[in-house]
Amino acid sequence: MTELDRILEGDVLGDPLSRMLYATDASPYQQLPRAIARPRGRDDCIAVMQFAARQRLPLIPRAAGTSLAGQCVGEGLVVDCSRYMNQILEVNEARRRVRVQPGIIRDDLNEKLRTRGLMFAPDPSTSNRCTVGGMLGNNAWGIHGLRYGTMRDHVHSVEAVLSDGSVARFGPLRPEALEEKLRLESLEGQIYRTVYPLIEAHRDLILLRFPRPDHIPRNAGYALDVLASGQPWVPQGPAFNLARLLCGSEGGLALVTEIELNLVPLPASRKLLCIHFEAIDRALKAVVPVLSQRPAALELVDRHILALTQNNLEQRCNRFWLQGDPGAVLLAEFTGQSDQDLDDQLTDVLTELRRLRMGYAHVVLDPPEMEQAWTLRKAGLGLLMGIPGRKKAVTGIEDTAVAIADLPAYVRDMQNLMARHGTECVIYGPVGRGMIHFRPQLDLASEQQKFAQILEEVADLVIRYRGTLSAKHGDGRLRAPFLERLMGREIVGLLQAVKQVFDPHDLLNPREPLDYQRLTEYLRAAGHRQPVSTHFDWRRQRGLETATYQCNGAGVCLKTAGHGTMCPSYMATREEKHGTRGRANIFRQVMANPAGWAGEDAGLLREALDLCLSCKGCKAECPANVDMARMKAEFLQHYHDRFGLPWRTRLVGNLDRLIGTASRFPRLSNALSPPGRVKSLLGFHPQRPLPPLAPQPFSHQWRQRPADMGQEETVVLFNDLFTEYYEPHIGITALEVLSRLGCQVRITPCLESGRIQISQGMLRQARERLTAAVKQLYPHAAAGRFIVGLEPSEVLTFRDEAVDLLTDSKLKQKARRIAEQILLFEEFIAKKTTSSARSPFSPLGKQVLVHGHCHEKALVGMEPLLATLSVIPETPIEAIPSGCCGMAGIFGYEKEHYEISLTIAELVLLPAIRQAEPDSLVVAPGTSCRRQILDCLGVRAYHPAEVLRLALGDDTILPPTIEYEK
Repeated sequence: MTELDRILEGDVLGDPLSRMLYATDASPYQQLPRAIARPRGRDDCIAVMQFAARQRLPLIPRAAGTSLAGQCVGEGLVVDCSRYMNQILEVNEARRRVRVQPGIIRDDLNEKLRTRGLMFAPDPSTSNRCTVGGMLGNNAWGIHGLRYGTMRDHVHSVEAVLSDGSVARFGPLRPEALEEKLRLESLEGQIYRTVYPLIEAHRDLILLRFPRPDHIPRNAGYALDVLASGQPWVPQGPAFNLARLLCGSEGGLALVTEIELNLVPLPASRKLLCIHFEAIDRALKAVVPVLSQRPAALELVDRHILALTQNNLEQRCNRFWLQGDPGAVLLAEFTGQSDQDLDDQLTDVLTELRRLRMGYAHVVLDPPEMEQAWTLRKAGLGLLMGIPGRKKAVTGIEDTAVAIADLPAYVRDMQNLMARHGTECVIYGPVGRGMIHFRPQLDLASEQQKFAQILEEVADLVIRYRGTLSAKHGDGRLRAPFLERLMGREIVGLLQAVKQVFDPHDLLNPREPLDYQRLTEYLRAAGHRQPVSTHFDWRRQRGLETATYQCNGAGVCLKTAGHGTMCPSYMATREEKHGTRGRANIFRQVMANPAGWAGEDAGLLREALDLCLSCKGCKAECPANVDMARMKAEFLQHYHDRFGLPWRTRLVGNLDRLIGTASRFPRLSNALSPPGRVKSLLGFHPQRPLPPLAPQPFSHQWRQRPADMGQEETVVLFNDLFTEYYEPHIGITALEVLSRLGCQVRITPCLESGRIQISQGMLRQARERLTAAVKQLYPHAAAGRFIVGLEPSEVLTFRDEAVDLLTDSKLKQKARRIAEQILLFEEFIAKKTTSSARSPFSPLGKQVLVHGHCHEKALVGMEPLLATLSVIPETPIEAIPSGCCGMAGIFGYEKEHYEISLTIAELVLLPAIRQAEPDSLVVAPGTSCRRQILDCLGVRAYHPAEVLRLALGDDTILPPTIEYEK
């Protein structure tokens, strides 16, 4: 690939790590590519195509890699346009059109169009990371496909590089313009001279053999039936436009460089009706009556998915609208020109449903609550992949569709088919378009034959109903083998003729979607290797190796800044290897090798994990709950055992002991803080100041205080390393607030949860610290006292890793009891003030900006923090939509990570603070977050305890009631 690298302005990646990252998509397939090209523009795409033609090298066009049928996997040269070709080129409001490059993300495009009152309508469940180019390749649609149709309905024209390196623009053609195209002496002209006569000669056969319309979407083969239904054969139909043929061609006909899209106005008013049913069959009978009321969207969610949301950290909060224990729910969205129009429409719908006695509960949601319900629905695929164990709800038959009237009978037949195979099957999807996502739960390592047999039988069933196997996600490797059975040999011959004229050397996504290929070839199924000896207890995940297969590849982690925490390093770099999906892919492939992480690929995994900040965002925001922070810690301990413990890691892992010694002489220790050169030698960045030790530890300041046993409630303040030695003033203010709220406070000795050691991959040392802390805290937990902590990462370790890191069964039981009783300071205050009849707090007279700690956002959520600050009357509280601050414990101090740490902070957090009113108070519960804000902006950020203390005023503080434990 050296020649291509020389001529390309963009990137050519041929290293083993990059090839592993691009070996998979969201399908069950895995195959190493030769290399990856990331073009910067049209000229690069031409160069790539010409190089491939000279070398006879297959090209696999790819964007976000969210395809489910294996379209983006192959052994050739992957062409990724999402890295650089992601710009809006022109917006024409008058004509309601926009020209874009193929790599732009759908939601990012709409965010920029929103101020103009316009939007690009198709909305796949992956809309926050899928690209417009990928949507074109799959002819994507989404939740609102019932109202807006498919991608094909919104593409006006396409610019593409053809297989000979020439550039063509395909758009709607009037008869005279079509005649001009037919006379061209180029490959473009040859394409028109092949496709147009082909449809002319075989139109009746095409319309007969393609899956019947009946308003169901069809993404099988190339869209010859769509062209055959337009001009010149249907005078009132759409103009002849080969851009419509490229939609759904799965990158097999040309390399797209530019797309012109039609836009629609934003809906004026929207509401969501959630109809609850005892069973799926009752829900299916309601589809036709609901459709008669013309909803914009109609989706089914079954009991399997609803049950999974109960144990998902992020989706729990999206269940608020559920009533009882439904076997299925229909989500029907209605839109109108005004709220009154919409209310009238909903009244008619509800009247009809009640008349027919359909649904035991009917819940109506307004924005933004309805978005939470849709978020729950969109999480379906990831939730299914997060089911512990080897059996997963696999893709394969999830793309079938039949006529609406046939749905109840079709589903019964499908359930009977699954019962014959002894297989559980999840059922959900856009029933309003005759489509249901069926996902049988299979172990692809041991049940590949059953998987193939189910696909065969489902193909026969769909053909019997004259439906389609590919309604939404395309043919790919999974369904291409059934095209001949579905449409006949003559139609496949026509499809091959189209492929031949566009791509005579079969370079573009070869073998797809026309040639037969064994369904089970290149499946990325987990093998049955000997269990790996681990330090964490992975039994809940059915073992570490099984945990590495939780990622389904759908790419929820590929977020842009301001839309969550996961994954901060991906948001900053936009590089696949720095996202959770990329790391999970490398983890899985390394673990699948016979030597596992003891083999030669251990260094690749170490590289992939290098920018993981252990923020825990993936544990909550990934629908499959992939906990990359824990997987990283497990790997690092094994890596250190094999290659030795680096000096910096050893230094950080023993920070408690070093600080304990230094704190005896705090002024001297601060004065002797190492200069830049020494910090650099130790592996820390010379420009990052080390935090100074407090003049006196927290425990020393309160050791002599008497205890008043007359208070109403005893709480235990967890004295962590940072409060004890660096920020005792926060401990003092917390004590004052707790005292004012009527608490008797007991302070623990300085304890550690093992958080620092876990983050460094020093799990044995973490277990030592954790064991000591559990022994100290258990008597309080057993007595029913709340244990309150100030540093989120320290507190939440007891609720997250502690039980799985301890090995002694009695200690595990004690740790479980502690997990039930330990709370963040703000969680306790939220509980306390909710039950309080009168608030002791006074207005602050200024705005409060809140930045949440990553672990807190992931494991608890922002609600307790915001609720706690909201007890301050007449004080505006605003949550900054930031992800990680970039410091992440020691990460932001490390020499090699300093710059990326600042980049992450600049994504959302620092700009939000700069733009705030000068007298605003910034609140950040995490000590690392406060240090980052101070180091970068010189702005002091406050712990929630400090802000509450300010709101108590100077004259309201009671003498703190404290017991200090030795």
